[in-house]
Amino acid sequence: MPAHRPSSAPHEVRIIGGRWKRSKLPVPDRPGLRPTPDRVRETLFNWLGQDLSGWRCLDAFAGSGALGLEAASRGATRVLMLERDAALARGLRETAQRLQAGAVEVEVADALAWMQRHGRPEWDLILLDPPFEADLFAPALAAARPLLAPDGLIYLEANRAWLQADAAQAGLSLWRQGRAGAVHFQLLRAADTPTLGASADRETTT
Repeated sequence: MPAHRPSSAPHEVRIIGGRWKRSKLPVPDRPGLRPTPDRVRETLFNWLGQDLSGWRCLDAFAGSGALGLEAASRGATRVLMLERDAALARGLRETAQRLQAGAVEVEVADALAWMQRHGRPEWDLILLDPPFEADLFAPALAAARPLLAPDGLIYLEANRAWLQADAAQAGLSLWRQGRAGAVHFQLLRAADTPTLGASADRETTT
């Protein structure tokens, strides 16, 4: 999950909940690689609920794998991780093997191109943490929207708050959003989801 502050990346993070709680995940010293912070992941999975049994999750910009493996730890039936860096993908496979994470698949692929090719609405949760400096947020949301299962959710991590107007361009609506320092994170749903409220819940962490 690359971002704009490569020097701040830790060398390892821990899964914070579920079957593999406290298990260490290596974070290679690679330019731009930054795993989603613990506090952000904790908030996200509080929003989602602690049990993801039966969920199908796509971790589209996998990086360290912190998001996808967190979902698998909490019972997701299938977690597909996309990572274009072959060495990082190999590390993700090794970590999944070490954890005996049978639900996890790793594919070497450009996330944006992969999503544009695979338009079936089959994913309950799509995790998007594209490189901040690449400004792929809008294209990634547009590519992810056709892949959502009914009542599915998209998680977006970005360097700015995402507005309802931004989401609407991709046929989505904000459900919840938060901020931790310079990191803005939000959950989005299809704009026509009946259970959507009039405005998004907001949460800020420090």
